[in-house]
Amino acid sequence: MKHLLKLEDWSSEEIISTLDLADRLKYEQKNGIEHKYLAGKTLGMIFEKSSTRTRVSFEVGMTQLGGYPLFLSSNDLQIGRGEPVEDTARVLSRFIDGIMIRTFEQSEVEALAEYGSIPIINGLTDYCHPCQVLADLMTIREKKGKLEGLKMCFIGDGNNMMNSLIVGALRTGMSISVACPEGYEPPEHILELGKSFGDKFELFRKPADAAKNADVVYTDVWASMGQESEKKLREAAFEGYQVNDELMSVTNEGCMVLHCLPAHRGEEITADVFEAHADEIFEEAENRLHAQKAVLVECFK
Repeated sequence: MKHLLKLEDWSSEEIISTLDLADRLKYEQKNGIEHKYLAGKTLGMIFEKSSTRTRVSFEVGMTQLGGYPLFLSSNDLQIGRGEPVEDTARVLSRFIDGIMIRTFEQSEVEALAEYGSIPIINGLTDYCHPCQVLADLMTIREKKGKLEGLKMCFIGDGNNMMNSLIVGALRTGMSISVACPEGYEPPEHILELGKSFGDKFELFRKPADAAKNADVVYTDVWASMGQESEKKLREAAFEGYQVNDELMSVTNEGCMVLHCLPAHRGEEITADVFEAHADEIFEEAENRLHAQKAVLVECFK
């Protein structure tokens, strides 16, 4: 039994083999080749945070794999009325074959794995977003033909996306530079992990310094779900942390732009840059389906 709780738990070899499987599943799906690898399996999908891409991609993916996706809103579960997550884990383990959860606290995902007896997949927490990063890496490799030796740059908050991108990029042979305002850095242990890769990781305050000679520029909203009350404060803190034509002028020729969506045009990215790279961004969104199917197959096998 295998979990995907956070990307730090997976080795470089596990990440690359999952990307290889995702490529194969995408090829099969595009060419009408059925792959009912999870026939008879049921995936419980717990949503304590609302979603577009996560719900649709997991539900469609599980169906294409021959399994049954079961949507479980926190409003419909006893977990939303105070039942301990430990009890929910043990009950659901007797009914279904795996759980994907999209929630706030990383500890909730870890508790499901500790007390349950079925695979647990992290669909997003405030700490990390491993499924998104697998789709990101898949997209970069498709467009660039490789990951090893490329430079990624992340502009914005030291949030779940930055945390997982640092791990994913470094584990697959990329270098990564990040730019964030003081007070919005990733957790110390993520910074320490980055530093352990030597000059492959750099933290900057000025976005242009981080973006210099980048092959991939990545950004995310300044205020994530649950941070709406901080919107004005964050707008002030992130002034100048925008992906725009001026920033892109210091990147390498052919530099990609990625965004995990939803995007706030005119804030973290200009409408012009977004539309110029829309094909890459929406291929990235589609690849959530293929990367997550690969995760499902890996965890259920």
